[in-house]
Amino acid sequence: MSNSETTDSEGPQEVQYDPSSNRYDLFECPDCDNVVLVLGRDDPPVSCHNKPMERVTDLEMCVKPPDVRQVLLQAFGLPKAGLDICLCVIGEGPLSANEVAEALGYDRSTVTRYLNKLVELGLLRRSELNREAGGVVNVYHSVDLERMRRETLIGFYVWAGEAAALIEDANLTKQDYLEENPDQKLPDVFWESFPERDD
Repeated sequence: MSNSETTDSEGPQEVQYDPSSNRYDLFECPDCDNVVLVLGRDDPPVSCHNKPMERVTDLEMCVKPPDVRQVLLQAFGLPKAGLDICLCVIGEGPLSANEVAEALGYDRSTVTRYLNKLVELGLLRRSELNREAGGVVNVYHSVDLERMRRETLIGFYVWAGEAAALIEDANLTKQDYLEENPDQKLPDVFWESFPERDD
């Protein structure tokens, strides 16, 4: 991304939003707080109050850019092992859990757990295969790649929407506290009112 970057010798590299990057755009309503994120689009995607939304061009906050591992872990609960397993099945499938475990050198219970998670996410599909020696075995296949692209993008947007709602709740709570206590600073325990989720 051709964003303006600042590097802190002690900390992570930060990236500032650059509306000329053409990778994604942020649009906001000139009359209210509505903001939308879109990928690769030049024109405002929607109107608000019967007016085209305006491209955001002035964001002072810099953020640490994510990498794909962080995104998959945070949005889908999918660490490196899960990604390895998914790519193995996409490249070599259909495969059983035993075959994936053997190919990657992972414990079978780990492989089975992530295969089930990947099916649940819609990134893989599971079917039963009749063995020549009798019995059946579960095998895992890749889903259609276009479907996977859509599902992962929409899934991320759902996660991002939940994250945005949490940030907005925190900002509104902070605003309410400061309005009710104009002569006080935010207490150190302020963030304790936003417990971490277990799911």
